[in-house]
Amino acid sequence: MSNMISAMKKKSSGIPKDVIPIFEGILQKHRDELGQHLSSGIKYFEPEWDDEFCQAMNKHLTKEQRFRLYETQGGCNGTGADKERKVFAYEYAHLALDERMALFAKTFGRHKPVLNDDNTITLTFKCSHGYYKRAMEGKYDTAPQNVEGYFERCAGGRLYEL
Repeated sequence: MSNMISAMKKKSSGIPKDVIPIFEGILQKHRDELGQHLSSGIKYFEPEWDDEFCQAMNKHLTKEQRFRLYETQGGCNGTGADKERKVFAYEYAHLALDERMALFAKTFGRHKPVLNDDNTITLTFKCSHGYYKRAMEGKYDTAPQNVEGYFERCAGGRLYEL
């Protein structure tokens, strides 16, 4: 959440400054609830926290603003793989895109991107965290109100990875 707020504050995000305090308030509320343990990640991905933040994004930001944030911040960045992916990107920048995507899939094994004839990318993947994991753990009786936002975040996260 804090990385997303930092990205929102950048002038290039196009997000009005008057909505940023809404998101800061959500983050502060959760910091107050959890206290010092927030940074340790103990409850960082609790579904209700994620839902509240995403619902606020759906209400106060356009779809384009949300997706731009997800694409630049990733749905799952900060997981420790960023440095490894950057090294990969520089090392194999000389390869054609379809070759680089195939090698990426083989190297990281998370998903298999396919470069379509119209130069779009199709991606099939399954997350082992987020909404699906929470649903399998029984933490959701029904899909959250912002399930579309969850999928936006996943799509942006995959673009960020690639």
